[in-house]
Amino acid sequence: MKPGTYFVLGNEACAEGAIYAGCNFFGGYPITPATEIAEYLSIRLPQVNGFFLQLEDEIAAICSIIGASWAGAKAMTATSGPGFSLMQEAISYAYHTETPVVIVEVSRSGPSTGQATYPSQQDFYQVRYGAHGDYEAVVLTPWSVQEAFDFTIKSFNLAETYRVPVILMMDGAIGHSREKLTIPDPASLTIVNRKIKMGHCEPFKAIDDTLVPPMPLFGNGCNLLVTGSAHEPSGLRNYNPKIHSQTVQRISKKITQATNKICEIESQFIEDAEYVILSYGASARSAYGAVQKLRSKYKVGFIRLKTLWPFPDELLEKELAGKIKSIFVPEMNIGKAVREIQRINKTAKIVSISKLGGLIPSIEDIIKKFKKEV
Repeated sequence: MKPGTYFVLGNEACAEGAIYAGCNFFGGYPITPATEIAEYLSIRLPQVNGFFLQLEDEIAAICSIIGASWAGAKAMTATSGPGFSLMQEAISYAYHTETPVVIVEVSRSGPSTGQATYPSQQDFYQVRYGAHGDYEAVVLTPWSVQEAFDFTIKSFNLAETYRVPVILMMDGAIGHSREKLTIPDPASLTIVNRKIKMGHCEPFKAIDDTLVPPMPLFGNGCNLLVTGSAHEPSGLRNYNPKIHSQTVQRISKKITQATNKICEIESQFIEDAEYVILSYGASARSAYGAVQKLRSKYKVGFIRLKTLWPFPDELLEKELAGKIKSIFVPEMNIGKAVREIQRINKTAKIVSISKLGGLIPSIEDIIKKFKKEV
């Protein structure tokens, strides 16, 4: 797409955002409600000299983008809950090998096959804790078609900056919404490419205080060993407890020390707020509508999570400090983000507004619960 204004599907906006971010490899396997991303990129990537590969399953898909990344590609896959579950072992490998890839998880209603064509936010914890071992996840969540485009670009930028898998958790309601998308002039976009230092053949040795090693690529003169086993900075396997501890501490710290650079929230009407409605993704749209209606009688503020993980503790603590009497958390699950708010805020009354069955909490649902609790 050329710069301009379009009326498109959220999944198509995500795919176009990947193109603008420089994505030149997509490996995937069809699954509702993410399939349109693969369909769209099967057409668009060849037009920009990129590569589209449909694999035999989700395990092969995630492995293909890891390999493509080490060959120098900006690589992405897209799936939904069941497929994302199959990817977990390889996602853990990507964390340990510090492989920059983007994984779009268009959430559907579960558990298991669940309601395959219905949206949910039930994967809130799977995107953070699904893979085995110690690591820090980076997860973004859009609430509009425009942000599906914008956040895909941001996901690639974060993946390249920190040499880490980045997950875009885009619930099925956003993926299948059709809205206005404005594509800016490419010159106005900030596009980040990974740090490559020629001659630096220790793929897991950080050389500055970012703790992010430059990433040598296969075929560029280095004899590389990229193993999921415990390894030295050179890549050679080494099970020495001290060396492994240092590796795990570093791959975690490179994210935790950058949390304030990564995390982002949106807040409105907080200055005078006595109550807050806090949400994310499609649920935040209803939450915002409820806030606008309730403001005529109540001092209600609105907070939206743009970054799910790292969870924006510090930003939220600042916004919710002391003065807030009650915090309402609408979400399309049994109540998950609400647990994180309970963890960081011990003074306000915290109320879960849970909606299951593949349905988004409505404005009326939220207002009814609000008036019952206040």
